[in-house]
Amino acid sequence: MNIKHIVWIVFLFFYSSLLAFAGEPMVRDVRVSQDSDGTYRFDVTIEHADTGWDHYADAFEVVASDGRVLGTRVLVHPHVNEQPFTRSLSSVRIPPRDTSVEVRARDKVHGLGTPYRGVQLPGR
Repeated sequence: MNIKHIVWIVFLFFYSSLLAFAGEPMVRDVRVSQDSDGTYRFDVTIEHADTGWDHYADAFEVVASDGRVLGTRVLVHPHVNEQPFTRSLSSVRIPPRDTSVEVRARDKVHGLGTPYRGVQLPGR
């Protein structure tokens, strides 16, 4: 093994360590309101140690009690200097039987984070 290989291995080790350092995305807060058409708006606050385009929180989902994804908000860029940050998703239809939902965030490296459970729906 020559010095180039060793340098490359060390670089990959430190780069992968930086990616792992950011950890999974965490939903910190969820605000829900019902629109006049009966759909719901979700204002979701997410915290994640975004490191750039290779590792950032890239979406959140609203999930029904049966596990069905009811809506997804795709986040199209990193929020390196804006933590935590809040984004919204409107026009989400919730099955009448559900009185609460869960919200989970996703990142480009770890996938889905721990769900924020028991989000109560106003008017139910």
